[in-house]
Amino acid sequence: MHIGITSPVVIGHPATLAEWERDAGILELARIAETADGLGYHHLTCSEHVAVPTDVAAERGGVYWDPLATFGYLAARTSRIRLNTRVLVLGYHHPLEIAKRYGTLDLVSGGRLVLGLGVGSLEEEFALLGAPFADRGARADEALSALRACMSTPTPEFHGTYYDFADVYVRPHAIQQHVPFWIGGRTVRSLRRATTLGDGWLPFGLTLEQTEAMLAKADIPRGFEVVLATGRALDPLGSREQTLRALDRRRQVGATIVSTAMTATGVEHYCDQLHALHDLALEIGATFDAPSLSDIDESTPRP
Repeated sequence: MHIGITSPVVIGHPATLAEWERDAGILELARIAETADGLGYHHLTCSEHVAVPTDVAAERGGVYWDPLATFGYLAARTSRIRLNTRVLVLGYHHPLEIAKRYGTLDLVSGGRLVLGLGVGSLEEEFALLGAPFADRGARADEALSALRACMSTPTPEFHGTYYDFADVYVRPHAIQQHVPFWIGGRTVRSLRRATTLGDGWLPFGLTLEQTEAMLAKADIPRGFEVVLATGRALDPLGSREQTLRALDRRRQVGATIVSTAMTATGVEHYCDQLHALHDLALEIGATFDAPSLSDIDESTPRP
């Protein structure tokens, strides 16, 4: 099981936003990203909303950093940690647009992109962007197939009902031959979409019991990622046993990756929490990326 980070700062959700995050910016986020990168954490996240109606923002929050710009900066400040969109709404973009923009991110980050993708549910935002809402599920299914066809090649071709393209040149493109697609959702259909068209599932809005029941009934492919969030922020420095239980329970449910939120009073406290969580997670067999040779000081003896 790997451990990733549900990035602070980038979402201003009223139920989870810590006081220190209100005045934090990209430098604070980069400090956290560098610490997580050095410790071998699996991924950072960044969500997508373009324009949230004011009445909806009161419940969901109105601050959502753009993932492409955010990850472009963080890619230059890190070397190993993966960059996970959590999630891009497929209906807001043409597949070729995602392939070009996020394929370029994959290139400049050295192949660290993980595309979290979803159907979307905020009808008002669809309307604002002029995106069709009623058939968004069928469009998303085809978009996933089209995206797979165009993500990692300079000469993509796809012929479908909603998307049709050939004789085009897309470069730069992703340097990973198979960019991971993690599909977000809370329904049986979303899990089926993930197992047939993606590489992982990002459930949300479900209890662990509901998630466990859905996974038990699904035909899970070999190598498929089940990415479960901790929901409530963890406090590894202050609540060791509760933190261990939260991680272990998600592993029992079937998580191959846990995306963790952290309670903190500021950036330094957050980084201290990352160190503490790293040590605790190792105790239950979690896996962290080993440092590369470039991360090892030249004065350190080598075998």
